Amino acid sequence: MRVPQPRMPALGMLPLETTTDDVEGSRAEVAVLPIGSFEQHGPFLPLMTDTVVACAIAREVAAAHPVHLLPPVTISCSHEHADWPGTVSISAATLYAVVRDVAASLRRSGIENLVLINGHGGNYVLRNVVQESAGSGTRMALFPGSADWDVAREKAGVLTSAHSDMHAGELETSILLHDHPELVRPGYETSDWTSDDRKHLLSLGMRAYTESGVIGRPSRATATKGKELLAALAESFGEYLSLLSADSRRDAR
Repeated sequence: MRVPQPRMPALGMLPLETTTDDVEGSRAEVAVLPIGSFEQHGPFLPLMTDTVVACAIAREVAAAHPVHLLPPVTISCSHEHADWPGTVSISAATLYAVVRDVAASLRRSGIENLVLINGHGGNYVLRNVVQESAGSGTRMALFPGSADWDVAREKAGVLTSAHSDMHAGELETSILLHDHPELVRPGYETSDWTSDDRKHLLSLGMRAYTESGVIGRPSRATATKGKELLAALAESFGEYLSLLSADSRRDAR
């Protein structure tokens, strides 16, 4: 007997029927690349959580702004979560190379601006990729920045501080409750765990600070907060689009 397979949600890609003529006709000057991860998010959120979050942000951005939406990078740098089954990582050097290759490919097809929409805080190397993009022929930006998240948290009424709400907490659970509620399993209501002193996280990994894999207060999550978080981020993106598009117009003169 064939075992039914779990349904794969449509995350944040362009519609599947999109053709090269559609992309050419859009004349988008800025591409957005969602970058997630494949790592544990406690017993109630899926391994794909960061990818779902990055794609949700990218989709909201694409609905509000004229950008070229790319499919997500779904595995990244999750080494601090290696103690939990299911977590898969690639090296920082590999992620760096993937992003640089995507940028070069976009450049050859006429798009010289790329925004990395990062859903995983452990992807530290993305800052280096953006920093080193100066003079490469592709202007890059990393979104959302910490200030963008701060504004979004305030507008959405997220109660847990950014430091305490590290992983599978109020923010991530809220976005999934809004964007893909079918992916959230029961138990988030009683899974709060805080560990604000994480001085040696990079050396010891997450297991030194949480048994469940959760650091945050998911019990405070609501779908309404998730909707308002995404709306605020889409609004914040306008500044990035204006900056990159303005640079393109100056170069064209």
